[in-house]
Amino acid sequence: MKSRLQDIKKEAESEIPSVMSEEDISSIKVKYLGRKGILTLLLRELSSLSPEERKETGKSANTLKKWIEDTLNLKQTELREKGIESLKKGFFDITLPGRLPDIGSIHPLTKVLNEVVDIFIGMGFTIEEGPEIELDYYNFEALNIPKDHPARDMQDTFYITDDVILRTHTSPVQVRTMERRPPPLKIIAPGKVYRCDADITHSPMFHQVEGFMVDKDITFGDLKGMLELFVHQFFGKDIALRFRPSFFPFTEPSAEVDIQCVICKGSGCRVCKGTGWLEILGSGMIDPAVFSYVKYDPEEWTGFAFGMGIERIAMLKYGVDDIRLFFENDLRFLKQF
Repeated sequence: MKSRLQDIKKEAESEIPSVMSEEDISSIKVKYLGRKGILTLLLRELSSLSPEERKETGKSANTLKKWIEDTLNLKQTELREKGIESLKKGFFDITLPGRLPDIGSIHPLTKVLNEVVDIFIGMGFTIEEGPEIELDYYNFEALNIPKDHPARDMQDTFYITDDVILRTHTSPVQVRTMERRPPPLKIIAPGKVYRCDADITHSPMFHQVEGFMVDKDITFGDLKGMLELFVHQFFGKDIALRFRPSFFPFTEPSAEVDIQCVICKGSGCRVCKGTGWLEILGSGMIDPAVFSYVKYDPEEWTGFAFGMGIERIAMLKYGVDDIRLFFENDLRFLKQF
């Protein structure tokens, strides 16, 4: 046992002087003093010795252990002092600022969604939310889209069961809110929606903001004025907009809203397909048939509704031509925002 201790010390004496870094010191500590280190394993064999041998050998082993620890600590101090000296000699300029790590920031879609919500809150709207896993009744039927209605072909729906789906728009929040609360109402409903569609301008999951207002004597003029105010606050006062007649089962009359192309300023380009206009949202007066589902009297109450895709207006705001870029988590893309 004594000769083994001597061999261990000789080996350590030959290794420690060649240490060049703190990583080397750590490796030597593990080799000799770690849980499975050479000296640690030897100490576990002391129980097999006689009491006298155990006492003498244990004392020698502990002395060796302390010597290894003290020698390595001294070596560590020497290395650190050399490092400080090299700094003082100008090998490194310690006055230079450090390299800052990348810091996360708000996703561009979240930035646009927050901006849209803030504009409507400033107009007096309040926020309502609803489930993303929705009943067919709220997503379609209560919005005047019965099961045999051809308008269902406009929605590429993810069905969980015959009566349970992933919502295709945030309009179900409109029905759920009107069921629960009496008018007047002035609500926006931001959230995720889902459709079986995927290409450079469509995503299976995207974000939408539904808005609606119900009160006495609400007219289409109120809708036009409110949307014009939104467009000018979001895209700028110099952006023109127009309303085109359209069809949505839950509004009548219905209109799509176009804005002057933000790329070519209306002169015609590839983005707007030479028309000078870009479609940004759908809108209209709430159909009286929808009021019948929530027991509102259409003779007393009127209202309007609108809906917009956040990815769509984010692409227009930032000049992005592929919706998939928003979901690929490519830092080269995200750092631009």
